[in-house]
Amino acid sequence: MAETTALTAREDPQTGGSHLPGDGHMWVMVLGDLVIFGAYFIIYMVHRAMTPQAFLSAQQHLNVTVGVINTVVLVTSSLLVARGVYAARAGQFDRAIRLLYATATCGVAFVAVKAYEWTAEIAAGHTASNSFFSFYYVLTGVHMFHVALGVVILGVCVRELGSPLRRRVSFVEQGATYWHMVDLLWIAIFGLLYVMR
Repeated sequence: MAETTALTAREDPQTGGSHLPGDGHMWVMVLGDLVIFGAYFIIYMVHRAMTPQAFLSAQQHLNVTVGVINTVVLVTSSLLVARGVYAARAGQFDRAIRLLYATATCGVAFVAVKAYEWTAEIAAGHTASNSFFSFYYVLTGVHMFHVALGVVILGVCVRELGSPLRRRVSFVEQGATYWHMVDLLWIAIFGLLYVMR
């Protein structure tokens, strides 16, 4: 439990209290993304409610196993990035770098699995001409872009930690905050597209 607290808040040297990891700009971006995706989710639910049978029929063509694999990959990546922040805070920069590389590798694996899934769906004739698959490609495509951007952000964090002159734990916290948002969004997308019947 104490370790979980250490991962979500840290001592602020100026006030002696704790504060949210990262900085306000990252939180504004994260909250903005959550609002935009929330709007996508509401629009999806409205369209699904208007033609439930058509959505259910199309949804049967998704490979739930592939969705579960991607969920496990992203949840694992969130654990890795949290451990990376913890290591950076403890001054274990080499360990933090390895953990961030592992997180980025999970991100690349997620994109590869999603690309495979898209290829299989398109080859089977499930294109954006179908309402359900139109939402599927938009939601998963925008999310996949966020994952790719997250991999770039993690790369910048690794560069920060690799230079003794630039080591800023707050920067790693910001990258982790973004990555956790990506994970949270995927869990919502997985629930809406793959699980909800």
